Amino acid sequence: MKDFIMRTIIRNSLCLLLFAAAMAMTTPSLVAQEAPRVRYQEIPEGAYSVVAQVRAKPGKEDALRAATLPLIDLVRGDPKNLVYFLQEDRAKPGHFIFYEVFASQADFDAHNAMPYVQAWFAKLPELADGGVEVMRMAVLGVPKK
Repeated sequence: MKDFIMRTIIRNSLCLLLFAAAMAMTTPSLVAQEAPRVRYQEIPEGAYSVVAQVRAKPGKEDALRAATLPLIDLVRGDPKNLVYFLQEDRAKPGHFIFYEVFASQADFDAHNAMPYVQAWFAKLPELADGGVEVMRMAVLGVPKK
């Protein structure tokens, strides 16, 4: 009787585990459900975008990455930021590209004045090979509202 109960418990546990695994493969993850989406219709005509790049000094790739990664949540948490992507060149680790969209240049300037952005800029002389190269862009093809 004891063997029968143990086999039943194990069989039921395995069935439950397989069911949970099947559900996990067919259901979007909680992170994906909560992830913010780029809402193109909310980008205003005349939006101000920036493409910027910074390169790590040789041997400082990991340190620059560690200093830069926290910016993702901080910038995306800024209500004036519409889009923010931090990217790293796969062929050249330590070469980072930023893509940012703000409703206006004033919003971008306010972003750059934030203490966490200023603290990041203060770390660059030690970590970056040169400064940040910035291209100021105009967003084209904004959907009509």
